[in-house]
Amino acid sequence: MKDRDIAPFFAALQAGNPHPTTELEYTTVFELLAAVLLSAQATDVGVNRATRRLFPVANTPQAILALGQETLEGYLSSLNLYRTKTRHLLATCQILLERHGGQVPRTREGLEELPGVGRKTANVVLNTAFGENTVAVDTHILRVANRTGLALGATPLAVERGLVARVPDEYLPNAHHWLLLHGRYVCQARKPRCWECVVARWCDYQPKTPPPR
Repeated sequence: MKDRDIAPFFAALQAGNPHPTTELEYTTVFELLAAVLLSAQATDVGVNRATRRLFPVANTPQAILALGQETLEGYLSSLNLYRTKTRHLLATCQILLERHGGQVPRTREGLEELPGVGRKTANVVLNTAFGENTVAVDTHILRVANRTGLALGATPLAVERGLVARVPDEYLPNAHHWLLLHGRYVCQARKPRCWECVVARWCDYQPKTPPPR
């Protein structure tokens, strides 16, 4: 994608969705952290289904720990890898209480020290909860960035660096959400819906998918 096309590309995404955000349901920073931790290899719909049961009962590190492993597994059993996620969430809660006064740290280093929290999860929390200009590259964003020519790279880190370098500052705070949602609903993996894509004119992908008959 040419440099001159990047600003209109994001302007079109902004026009269609002026205030994008995550589709994970949360009311506190800790709930967001927990939901993103649980979202690995799971859909947002599935995570929301589980947290709608869990958060009314326990939505703080202290309350989660008080449930214990067996009870917490019961709330999370509908998710892939729920036993591993249960252990990670419990260990994360313990660290938050012991090292951070029960609060979610505002630094990448502090977040990435938590079990089950990698760079992508840290970027989601830093961006969505704390307003930092980070881009959390998941499979959708990796695909959209490469397919459109916006940022080429074989790894999430390479694409993240490319996006941070190329996306204009005015669009960077919301770039993660726009690209993720675009990949989830329009620029889909098997068959991109080019005929209804608002940014198709700036996209490098060829040939464009024709509308269904």
